[in-house]
Amino acid sequence: MPDLILQLKSLLGEASVLTESEDLIPYSFDGTATLRQKPFCVVFPKTVEEISSVIRAGGAHKVPIVTRGSGTGLSGGSLPVPGCIVMCLVQMQKTIELDEKNLTLLVEPGVLTQTIADLAESHGLFYPPDPGSIKISTIGGNVAENSGGLRGLKYGVTRDYVMGLQVVLADGQIIWLGNKCVKDVAGYSMKDVFIGSEGTLGVIAKILLKLIPKPASKRTMLASFARMDAAAETVSAIIAAKIIPCTLEFLDKITIRCVEEYAQVGLPADVEALLLIETDGHLAAVNDEIKRIEQIARQCGAVAIKIAETADEAAKLATARRSAFTALARVAPTTILEDATVPRSELANMIRFIQGVATRHDLKIAVFGHMGDGNLHPTFLTNEKNHAEMERVEIAMEEIFDFAAKMGGTITGEHGVGVAKKKFLKRAVGGQNIELFRALKKTLDPQGLLNPGKIFDP
Repeated sequence: MPDLILQLKSLLGEASVLTESEDLIPYSFDGTATLRQKPFCVVFPKTVEEISSVIRAGGAHKVPIVTRGSGTGLSGGSLPVPGCIVMCLVQMQKTIELDEKNLTLLVEPGVLTQTIADLAESHGLFYPPDPGSIKISTIGGNVAENSGGLRGLKYGVTRDYVMGLQVVLADGQIIWLGNKCVKDVAGYSMKDVFIGSEGTLGVIAKILLKLIPKPASKRTMLASFARMDAAAETVSAIIAAKIIPCTLEFLDKITIRCVEEYAQVGLPADVEALLLIETDGHLAAVNDEIKRIEQIARQCGAVAIKIAETADEAAKLATARRSAFTALARVAPTTILEDATVPRSELANMIRFIQGVATRHDLKIAVFGHMGDGNLHPTFLTNEKNHAEMERVEIAMEEIFDFAAKMGGTITGEHGVGVAKKKFLKRAVGGQNIELFRALKKTLDPQGLLNPGKIFDP
């Protein structure tokens, strides 16, 4: 399609359009293991008008468009489809307005999540969502996937901090959804339709974020357990005591050993489970909460408790959780990070089931995750070149998602569906919901050109 390439170059400039095979390789995959597909070309718009012009050009030639940020997604949401234009928004990096009177921040989609967190902190404010990829993921990708993170238990996920969106629709039309008002019930909440839609309904061009005051203080604790059940019981007991920590994270014994080998933060090697717990707020309340949490953990069977006394020590303890994926990725050639989610009351059952699946199928599966909100990350340490083992991985994965659904859970708490999980979607949401999804997609994208084949098949 040389005429389309010429048109794109005339719209964006020659330097903003990649067509050479070698140049396309970095955009042929995302953070999802084993998935790759070269696009037709890659474009880098710098304005909302350029996004609109690319969408119109693609529509005129009936060429699919897959929007992309940093490519850190873990469900194949930004994986190219054959013959598509990849529209990469990383060059749209403006922080447009920080409004301290209304506690809002208006940004372009290519701004890194860490940049937003740092900017908020420099003004004594706080942007709570903190996905594991916070240092390299873009806010546009976070919104498209409705990313979660370690602080989700207390503060919620990305959706809870989006007040407005500028979106380019499938016909190139530019619309604004939402505003700076704290309360607004005028009609359907259309911005929420696009949050978590994985680029299948429109392209996000600007994001209006809510900020909150920065917590005055924080305390961090690491609790060690000889039994995994004791760690799960501790989580339930903390919540039952009406304490909502900022973070309440779990690491199993495989993850603990890998993290310690990688980060050398002094983790005990002879325990079954660790809980990383952070509480934040007013100093007096924080000190009271950390004492109560320590008491609960000891009553539930914690064999050791370590409370950070300095900010550096707290950061070192937090490394134990934040480096989990990186540490595990060093163990085997292929690392498949999943995120089955269950009600908190079923956490112990879910972890035991995952351990049983690993034994039954002769697989190495590490488990860590956000135990406070029921979001676990079973992580398969495997080798995609070992076809027999990969077949067992597929079977094991299906058993885990089936069990999560039977426990009243879901197939994904924060990674999205993309292509990696769409075959499991029906068991999580039911056929009627999928038909509703299809009807919405047909209305907003009648040609089916925006990120086709993601979440569900046409």
